[in-house]
Amino acid sequence: MDITAFVSSRRETLLIADYNAYRTQLSRQILATRKRLGRATNKRDKFAPKPVTAEDVGSNHEFAHLLILTSERAWAHAMHIKSSHIEDASARGITGSTRSHLISRLEKAVKAARELVQILKDQGTSKANEQDVLEGRAYAATLAGAEEFEKRSGGERPTDGQSGDERWRACLTHYSEARVIYAALYEKDKKDIYRDVLANTIDPTIRYAAYQAHLSRTIAISTVAKRYFPKDDTALVKAVEQLDSYALKDKPAPKTDGEKQASPQDVPNSITWRGRKANIIDASIGQALSSVNTAEAKLEFYLSSNSTASNKDKAAAYDDILVASQDAADATKRATDELEKEKVEEGDPRMQDLRVTSLAINYDLVSWRVGRNRVLIGADDGMTFSPQQQKKTKRLRKDGSEYPVREEGRGHKLARLRERVVLYDASIQSINSVKSLRGAMRDAKFVEELDGKASYFRALKCLNIAYSHSLLGNHVNALALLNLASDLASQTLPSTSTAASNDSPPTLDILTSASKALREHIAASLQKTHALVEMHKIEAEANAAAAKHAAYQEPLVKNLNRFPQPGTLVDLEKLVTYPPQIEPVPVKPLFLDVAWNYIDYPGRKSVPAAEPVVEKPAVNGVEATPEPEKKRGWFGFGR
Repeated sequence: MDITAFVSSRRETLLIADYNAYRTQLSRQILATRKRLGRATNKRDKFAPKPVTAEDVGSNHEFAHLLILTSERAWAHAMHIKSSHIEDASARGITGSTRSHLISRLEKAVKAARELVQILKDQGTSKANEQDVLEGRAYAATLAGAEEFEKRSGGERPTDGQSGDERWRACLTHYSEARVIYAALYEKDKKDIYRDVLANTIDPTIRYAAYQAHLSRTIAISTVAKRYFPKDDTALVKAVEQLDSYALKDKPAPKTDGEKQASPQDVPNSITWRGRKANIIDASIGQALSSVNTAEAKLEFYLSSNSTASNKDKAAAYDDILVASQDAADATKRATDELEKEKVEEGDPRMQDLRVTSLAINYDLVSWRVGRNRVLIGADDGMTFSPQQQKKTKRLRKDGSEYPVREEGRGHKLARLRERVVLYDASIQSINSVKSLRGAMRDAKFVEELDGKASYFRALKCLNIAYSHSLLGNHVNALALLNLASDLASQTLPSTSTAASNDSPPTLDILTSASKALREHIAASLQKTHALVEMHKIEAEANAAAAKHAAYQEPLVKNLNRFPQPGTLVDLEKLVTYPPQIEPVPVKPLFLDVAWNYIDYPGRKSVPAAEPVVEKPAVNGVEATPEPEKKRGWFGFGR
């Protein structure tokens, strides 16, 4: 039947409306249910009550819902009366006919709920299981406890002879019964709906009733519930122990690591903060710290067993410990407010212990928030920035080949860097919020440690902004940011004597190796960016010089045998002279070999040849005169 889920789904209306609107909605639902079940009275007929029987519930579970809706409407009516008169009431609370009307509505709600329980106990006829009976009893006990609470809450503590324990025993008994049942159901099914009922309604009321009954605040709510649980009801005790064998007794200490991380931790009675030990004066704070220890064990187990999980999944594992830490901080705030209302002085030991406890718990809360941000940023706290691997498309080209993997776009890179900067800002803001806690600024060494940790994340922020400027080509801005990051990273960081190891979940603790690696990486990036800035500066100067002397430069074809001088660039737009001009060029070279006939090579001797004697006949008795030798070559000699 899911009685608890049915009631919780109906009460979700209270998130956006008041009790009167909730009551009106329930009236419409009751009328619609009666019409579906054939129980509606005609307009002209006189109303005749028709009780719901076990046979009706066995045939249709909507008859059980009809009783629940009737009980809820009476409860909503009582809460509407209380909320509408709470501002006008005197210090003694709501009195007179108004209180009588309020209590009568709660009595009607309890009557309808107990009628449902009696019907469900006949399991053979109503077709209800044991869990339905327990949920019905828990719901009826909650309403009965609310009735006793309104009867006893007179505003001030009683001054008559009756002790507070006797006056509030009935209220504590009913709420203890409901708490033990819901806790056992939660241990069995692990549904959040049972935990919400305990945290939002039952536990705060038990704490207030225990305070009015003069019980010590150091007693845990679970202990109070076990003490006032009606153990004389053997059937109820047996049914609860079937769900959870340790519902009415303490659990034994866990033996294995798996049991330790799955079972709740012992409730601590003291807390240590920077060498000072403070007692936990409120049991709710101890229970919250026990939940924090349990969540921390689960987080360590998840991170160690899922090392290949994505950053988002690892960050989601921090949700439980963040919720538990926030509950611990809220419990500390409530305990502090109660002492302040009692006008307890700051010098009181209880107030001093609460101040120390509040500072320690809030610092741990900030530490877990920063740790979650560090997990979202990635490895090395975002010190390096590498391109993200893109997914391959399943589609193929027309020729059947795969598409090449594209490189990550610049816009996507800038978006990732922007997300990192947002996380760095959130971490820095969380660290600075610790200084606003009471007592934090009195510890100069602690403030110095906070400043050092904030400087670490500021350096990382400047480094990632420098990456974005480098992607956009603004190397001068990147150089300035890296210089600032170098100054921030060189500041003294806190000692890591209490820092966690590499295997523990990331928190606000910064290891010495991480800060050293950051300084070395920033120094290397600073030198690289400085070199790029100098190269771009030389290039800009060269462009200016080239533009200045462009009119006097010769074409490149005439300067192929010369390397460009520093400060000038090669003008690729001036390769040749165009249009060509008439210029004298050598066509045929003149070779003068005047020494050819006078060269003697080694090993070679020139032998003059004998000139033959030619006898020339005389002509007419006159001897012929020899003709002079003709000149050869251009200048009268030749080869």
